[in-house]
Amino acid sequence: MKKTLAMVLAGGRVEELSVITLFRPKAAVPFGGLYRVIDFPLSNLMNSGIDRIGILSQYRSDSLINHIGSGAAWDMIGSF
Repeated sequence: MKKTLAMVLAGGRVEELSVITLFRPKAAVPFGGLYRVIDFPLSNLMNSGIDRIGILSQYRSDSLINHIGSGAAWDMIGSF
């Protein structure tokens, strides 16, 4: 699966999570204290052998970008 590219739509703000998503997208919301919601699809993709991943976010993506960083936490550095 060397040529497979996965695109993850990281979402935005929804009314159901009003205060929680006021300053960050749904994907950057903490889950279980240590993880963020985006960690689960990234982990699933990496465990499936797909290591070329693009993340699309359009709502206040600063906290999502800070959390993902360079991709080192998922061993994605240099996989392009």
